Order: sequence, then structure tokens, then C-alpha cells
Amino acid sequence: MHSSTTQPSALRHRARAATAAELEVIPWLALLEPAQRQEVVARLQVAEAEVGERVCRIGRTANLWFGVIDGLLKMSNDDSGSQAITFTGLPPGGWFGEGTLLKREAYRYNVQALRRSVVAGLPIEMFHTLLETSIGFNHFILKQLNERLGQFIAAREIDRISDPDLRVARNLAALFNPQLFPGVGSMLNITQQELAYLVGLSRQRVNQALHHLAALGLIRIEYGGLRVLDLSRLQRFTPA
Repeated sequence: MHSSTTQPSALRHRARAATAAELEVIPWLALLEPAQRQEVVARLQVAEAEVGERVCRIGRTANLWFGVIDGLLKMSNDDSGSQAITFTGLPPGGWFGEGTLLKREAYRYNVQALRRSVVAGLPIEMFHTLLETSIGFNHFILKQLNERLGQFIAAREIDRISDPDLRVARNLAALFNPQLFPGVGSMLNITQQELAYLVGLSRQRVNQALHHLAALGLIRIEYGGLRVLDLSRLQRFTPA
């Protein structure tokens, strides 16, 4: 895994306004009233995170709600002093950290770029203003929290799974969650090495698992990524 000493604050120093194309892929913007949307667009910050750069760091006060416009991030407890656990990957369309912002507390996890990624941030006060004034935004956050709870329960179960094929299948299915990661669709741009970082296996073993899942007709290995052919079966996959 690549490492970096770059501080999260460095991202803010490189922040810029979002482009029209970047705004189009933010799933909750369409739920806002025109005046709310205009204010949010004026407050949104976008920056490019380099490989290994930290977007969030354990112990730092949360002041932005983050979303992945493009790229791939990893949420983990690396450097926390306890057993290292990767909680989830964060592909395009994923927004994260709402629970931390709701409680106005410090991050209990690190979020790091696995590849060069475009990340958006909404200031915490704007986040709370939307919670107080937008029914559509509230519904989005409630669905996020519900899906996130299920995701982390599943992540704890995955952490106890010893079968490599099952670990890969469960982790892969989580990355195609349409509520949490609407920007993924049926095709996920990810390398086998990146997936290995998320799953906690060697690239060679991940390659074997992917070919097994492909032979079962659950996924297709394509140039630059993976295409899910049957998400329901992938979610229910169990070794023979």
C-alpha cells in the first residue's frame, strides 16, 4: 500500500469549485430546492487526492462531508494502534462521514486514496442547514445511514470469513451497492491489486477468486475493471 505524510489540510489548499460535469454526478443535489442547490454549489469544494493521500485522519475534527466524484478510496483504522481493519472501499458516487458530522466528533477512521481521485467536500454547517431545511436531503441521509449500518455489520462478518472466494464476492458486492455508490452502475473501474488492498488478500489469490466468480456467470473481467452480471447472486454467493 502506498503511504503518504501529506496532511488532509493540503487538500483544502488545492480546493476549487466543482465543474458542471462534477455536479451532475452528485446524487443528492437533485433533491434540493433551487435556492438550496445554488447555495450548496457555491459552498462545495473539490480537490484531487493523490495516491496514498489521506482525506480523513483518525483524531482530526470532522468539518466536511465528503463524496467521491472519481477514483477509489479506502476507509480503514490503519495507524489506530489496534488490529488493522479495512471497513470498506469508496468508489464513485459514495458520500461518507455523515454519522461523524451528526455527532460533531473527530474521525475514528482513516480514508486514503488508492488511486488519484477527485473528492468533493460540503462544509459541516451547510450539511446541518440542509438537514434542518430539506426533506429530500433528510430522506437521503436516512437511507445512507440505514445502508451504512448494514454495510458495517456485513464488514464485520466478512472479516471473520476465511474462504478467499467468499471474501472477494462479499467485498465486491458491497462496492456495487446502488444506494451507497450510485456512480458505479454495473461496471467498476478497479485493478486486481486495488481489490486486494480492500479484501486483505494477495493479488494472485484475488485473481483466482475473480476467475471462479466469472466462471459462475456472476461477473465479467474487463479491461480496466469488473462488470457485475448478477448482483443478487453475487450477494448470496456461497462456496460449493
